[in-house]
Amino acid sequence: MTRLDQNRARGLLAQKAGVQVADVTSVGIWGNHSSTQFPDFENATVDGRPAAEAVADEAWLQGEFITTVQQRGAAIIEARGASSAASAANAVVDSVRSILEPTPAGDAASLAVVSHGQYGVPEGLVFGYPVRSTGDRWEVVEGLRHSDFARDRIRVTTEELESERAAVAGLLR
Repeated sequence: MTRLDQNRARGLLAQKAGVQVADVTSVGIWGNHSSTQFPDFENATVDGRPAAEAVADEAWLQGEFITTVQQRGAAIIEARGASSAASAANAVVDSVRSILEPTPAGDAASLAVVSHGQYGVPEGLVFGYPVRSTGDRWEVVEGLRHSDFARDRIRVTTEELESERAAVAGLLR
C-alpha cells in the first residue's frame, strides 16, 4: 500500500503548490505503510523543480505533510466509518502498472519490496522504496541523497519493520 501513500502524497504536494497531480514526480514512500512511513519530499519534484522549492514551506513539509500522509487512512476511516476501498484498489492497479509499464523518465513508483541492503535497510526486510521499471524488470532507485532529517525518519520506520518481523519470526518456521 505504499503506492496508496504515494498517491496521497502527490495530491497533497500538488494542492500545496497549486499544480496538477501529474506535475508531481518521484515522491518516494520509505518503509512501512504505517504512521512511521517517510514520504520523501526531498527527492520529489513539482513541475520540474525540487518540491521543497516549489512548496517553499519547510515546516509544512516536515510536519503536516508527513503526518497527513501517515494518518490519511485513519482519517478516512474516522470520517466515513469505513476505509476507502476504491483508493486502495486504485493503488493496487497503479502498483501493478508500475511494474509492467516502463517508468516515465525522471519519475519513480513507491512499492514495498524485499530489501537487498539498499540505503542501509537490512536484507530480507520488506520495505517501501522508490522503484523504476523498464517494463521487463524493476529496481530500487539508487543514489538518492537524504538529509539527517530524512535518514532519521527512515531509521524509525526501519526499526518498526524490524520489530514487526521479530514479533512474527516464530510463525515463519
